[in-house]
Amino acid sequence: MLLGLLCTGAAIVAISPASALELRSIEQAAADYRSPNEHLEEMFRAALLDTSRLAQYAPDGTAYIMTGDIPAEWLRDASAQARPYLFFAKDDPDVRALLRAIIARMVKYLQIDPYANAYTLDYRVWEQKFELDSLAYPTALAWSYWKTTGDTSIFTPDFSKMLDDVLSTMEREQNHPRDSRYTHKELPGDGRGNPVGYTGMVWTGFRPSDDACEYNFLIPSEMFAVVALGDMAQIELDVYHNVMKAREAKALRDEVQRGIQTYGLVLVPKYGYIYAYEVDGLGHAILTDDANIPSLLAAPYFGYTAANDRYYQNTRRFLLSQDNPSFYQGHWARGIGSYHTPEHYVWPLALIVQGMTATTGAEKQDVLSQLLASDPGDHLLHESFNPDNPQQYTRRNFGWPNALFSEFVMTQFEGVSEIPMGDTSDLEFNTE
Repeated sequence: MLLGLLCTGAAIVAISPASALELRSIEQAAADYRSPNEHLEEMFRAALLDTSRLAQYAPDGTAYIMTGDIPAEWLRDASAQARPYLFFAKDDPDVRALLRAIIARMVKYLQIDPYANAYTLDYRVWEQKFELDSLAYPTALAWSYWKTTGDTSIFTPDFSKMLDDVLSTMEREQNHPRDSRYTHKELPGDGRGNPVGYTGMVWTGFRPSDDACEYNFLIPSEMFAVVALGDMAQIELDVYHNVMKAREAKALRDEVQRGIQTYGLVLVPKYGYIYAYEVDGLGHAILTDDANIPSLLAAPYFGYTAANDRYYQNTRRFLLSQDNPSFYQGHWARGIGSYHTPEHYVWPLALIVQGMTATTGAEKQDVLSQLLASDPGDHLLHESFNPDNPQQYTRRNFGWPNALFSEFVMTQFEGVSEIPMGDTSDLEFNTE
């Protein structure tokens, strides 16, 4: 996201509930939530209701979700902001209607320009930063909606065209130097990016933080693309009954997966083989992570691999250590930040993902305590904060971490079953 002005506790701006959509089950769940920890009660209620306060129906019947204090919708953010409402969709027709309208708008976005990452309410391109995850998120959201509700009405002819656009764009960007005409002023090499070799993976210009990639095969986004391409193959086969398109999507998925396993693993003596953050297919790699999702830390959350996978565990140990240049520690919190925000600032998104991928209750509880400590007084989570002084933070209003926080509390502390983003059980992983 764009770097917001640095905020202090004296400048808290509340979100007016007057503009919230009326969603009976969401409002009831917020009102009924009880915890011995009063602070957790307040933060969960604010987090669960946040998406309904940032979403609105548009005149064309679609639904638009503003990212927060920036007047635009990011495909990634909006997909994540809508996700916790999937828990209520099966039993609440109003929530189902909202989610269908959210997906319908994303279908329009991707047909306008599959290289854009953010749009305005009137369908103008806000940013044309090509981010591979912007293609993956709407596909995964639709798959999760279908699997949660059984409702196939979202799979319209327009949705089918969107899948065609997503697939053709990914295939084109497999060989960016040869096949693509995409450029952006923030990229080196006259806007085309640094040199890359062919890997079978999909070239991407920008990270989920909206920052330019240094090496343009961004491994966590490749991982998420693998999940989304599997979703696409299943939708094509089971809903549209198009065997050829299903095979094409699966073939691309397998090529990207081979690329990840061939080029994305790097041997680090202290940790063993770990996943790199970015590679170029020419022997260069960046070992770090970014709080924005997809991230390496989030790989089990979005369904790429199991939390107990050996290479993921190696990577996780590195990421949550001082050896990771984006890991910061302070008095109130310790976690991964982003090169998009001030140095040493921790992101709640990364803390939540750490909690959601933790394998012990003690670590989940520790993460929850840090998240509660990050509250500057408005009971909302923000983009990033100073771990030595949570009153210093970025983005007064940022919907994504609040949506993810509500999902974290429901699934990790309230016994609600997680909603998957895809099925990768048949993937082949490097076992050396």
